[in-house]
Amino acid sequence: MPTRKGDPLTTLVSQISDNVRFRHACLKRWRPAVPGVGLALAVALVFAQPAAAQERAVPSSETEIQLSFAPVVKRVAPAVVNIYASRRVRAAPRSPLFDDPFFRHFFGDQRGNAAPDRMQKSLGSGVIVSRDGVVITNNHVIRDADAIRVALSDRREFDAELVLKDERTDLAVLRLKADGQEFPTVPFADSDELEVGDLVLAIGDPFGVGQTVTQGIVSALARTQVGITDYRFFIQTDAAINPGNSGGALIDMSGHLVGINSAIYSRSGGSLGIGFAIPANMARLVTESAVASGTLQRPWFGASMQGVTSDIADGLGLDRPRGALVTRVMDDGPADRAGFRPGDLILAIAGQGIDDPDAFGYRFVTKGVGGTVDVAILRNGREMSIDVPLEAPPETTPRDARTIRGSSPFTGVTVMNLSPAVAEEVALDFDNEGVVVSGVEQGSTSERIGLRRGDIIVDINGQEIESTELLEEVIDGRPRVWRISIKRDGRVLQMAFRG
Repeated sequence: MPTRKGDPLTTLVSQISDNVRFRHACLKRWRPAVPGVGLALAVALVFAQPAAAQERAVPSSETEIQLSFAPVVKRVAPAVVNIYASRRVRAAPRSPLFDDPFFRHFFGDQRGNAAPDRMQKSLGSGVIVSRDGVVITNNHVIRDADAIRVALSDRREFDAELVLKDERTDLAVLRLKADGQEFPTVPFADSDELEVGDLVLAIGDPFGVGQTVTQGIVSALARTQVGITDYRFFIQTDAAINPGNSGGALIDMSGHLVGINSAIYSRSGGSLGIGFAIPANMARLVTESAVASGTLQRPWFGASMQGVTSDIADGLGLDRPRGALVTRVMDDGPADRAGFRPGDLILAIAGQGIDDPDAFGYRFVTKGVGGTVDVAILRNGREMSIDVPLEAPPETTPRDARTIRGSSPFTGVTVMNLSPAVAEEVALDFDNEGVVVSGVEQGSTSERIGLRRGDIIVDINGQEIESTELLEEVIDGRPRVWRISIKRDGRVLQMAFRG
């Protein structure tokens, strides 16, 4: 249809075109006030651009061109630190053959050639979460460290002391040795409010190149099939995470800490866009416990659970597999006193849905000790709720921790008497009894023969091991043959060694 300069319709179309170019973000809200079929057709023609053309529009204002994550990074980056951990590795003891004159006659005098001790160093990241210098990082970053040094983004460096480390969560809390100084911090977010698709930034020191920021989205929540920690409940992100990022910050667009970057899925050692972070709610629990008491107290439930398969879901009348099915209830534990029974199906805790036992374990533990929590269950086809007390597990039997020395297959292990408190620490069911391995020294005899943290020592040469004291007595007897029974992952393993 021909138009003339000055024609009202031409003028209106020109105004609309200007609006498209300079105020693209407001187009969908624009409402023409002039009536008429011809006007409606003209407006429709302007707005009926292909979607691709709108998506490819060039930024047309200074504000749009300058959109950036820089303001968030400027607030957060000063509180993300580099962590240098070092430990001295002792050289293997020199063979006594070097003291034999006959051996030295053929091989020379090797007595002064023992290998020197060497230093092992690891590099990671951390996040300052309080103004007096409390830092949260991964436990594997500082594991077995003799010295820890922390470098800030402004190049200041401080020694740090270890306040708390927890293998089960793979988290550790440090404190900078800087009396009277105040530091920048990152506040914790409520990680339960995250949604898939939210924008996030990962800040750390990958490969030791210096502080680096990468951007991505939350790819998935509540990842429970990642065997990185005992609490398998992770935030998955496609923000690039590489070696050295461990312990660094995953932050939201408000500059709040939503997770601690911990691991990647990789075939080559580099980022493939699948990274995992420990949720901030778990990091907050560990940090608050460290600051308050230097120890981590977690509530215990006192029951065993299993996942729900399709067959079980059909039998329970569920529309899909979900929840955690209670299989055993420990006498006089919190679950027992609250009224749980085998066969109860746990559906939610504090209103948050539960898909499997790992999700329940994370949700329950992050409630902390003290008070009660509401747990929704399905029993005999009827939904109901039960208040469960949030209590620390008791040490019903003194742990009597002992580290075994001397010459035996157990050299280098630390053992404890089992109780609900110790079982919680080493991630065992609460109804186990006896003596458990709580630690194994690197390079020790016990590590070489395959003993692991969480192994229960059942018997030695037919002698049932009921306490750490009895274990040491049996070891001191130095038998000529060691026949050892170990309970691991519900199975009993048999081992035999010469004395």
